[in-house]
Amino acid sequence: MSTRTILTICLIMILTSACGQSAVPLPTLDPNTAMTQAFATVNAASTQTALAAPTYTPSPTPYPTVITTPIIPGLIQRNITYCENTVPLEMDVYFPTADNGPSPVLLYVHGGAWTIGDKTTGFQLEEIPTIAAGYFIASIDYRLAPEYPFPAMVEDAKCAVRFLRAHAQELNINPDKIGVLGVSAGGHIASLLGLADETAGWDTGQYLEQSSRVQAVVDLWGPTDFTDPAFAEKLQKKGYQLFPNVSPDQNMLASASPITYVSADDPPFLIIQGDQDPIVPPSQSQALYDRLTTVGVPTFIQMVTNAGHNLLSAGGPISPTRKQVTEIYIQFLDYFLKGVQ
Repeated sequence: MSTRTILTICLIMILTSACGQSAVPLPTLDPNTAMTQAFATVNAASTQTALAAPTYTPSPTPYPTVITTPIIPGLIQRNITYCENTVPLEMDVYFPTADNGPSPVLLYVHGGAWTIGDKTTGFQLEEIPTIAAGYFIASIDYRLAPEYPFPAMVEDAKCAVRFLRAHAQELNINPDKIGVLGVSAGGHIASLLGLADETAGWDTGQYLEQSSRVQAVVDLWGPTDFTDPAFAEKLQKKGYQLFPNVSPDQNMLASASPITYVSADDPPFLIIQGDQDPIVPPSQSQALYDRLTTVGVPTFIQMVTNAGHNLLSAGGPISPTRKQVTEIYIQFLDYFLKGVQ
């Protein structure tokens, strides 16, 4: 039986196929302590000796300034053009409320079945005041299908990471500590951002002297394996047009599947999934978890009981609550991007 790590606020069970241990309950006195113990245990058990380090290349010629007002704690700057992959692409940035940079970065990727939504949509944006206490947040627009089919949206997310690294000094951010959080279709994009390296051929556009690698991934119920016939058929019936006007073959489906790109040097992953999700079934998240742990990547999965897609209640109160889910991914990011023990 495959093992998984269940993270909850009250009880954390560590199960790692990498070390072959049985379930080990952790103390419940202090959620923060319990959470970081879980991260430390899985990280130590990993066969990975070091995460792939990005390449930050200061430009000999300064890039044009992108912030038009003095930077103060809590500043919000909207509609910054970060790249132009056939069309101008914009992001909103939220500066940390505490001025103690260079700050770690959280890139937010919205959902919407790859066809709708923008940088202002998604319930995770409600958590920005909480997250921004310790992070620089960038919420991005990306090109949408069917006008711009796969992999346009992944190319855009990669360009956003390179843009942030190129402007790290101006933005007072740490270019070596960039995490990504994506929701649903955005979770799919975030996973590919974490897993697919330059050999995928998706680093296009501007700032190509910078790395698009990230150091932590939070995948909120994103699809992971389009080669699963039942899942692919379900998406097709719902009219999700990741491959518009094309009947994708197995190679195309595999190319869009995050599990295709898993390798031992991938960044840590936190996967959150509703156990009653009718759109992205739990088996999708479990498949990615299993593949990552098999190669030794520090990986955690939180199944949310009574939760459908987007954590909508399905048969009772969800557990953990949305607030607790936010606490879980902030603690994950704090551990791997800020070194909070």
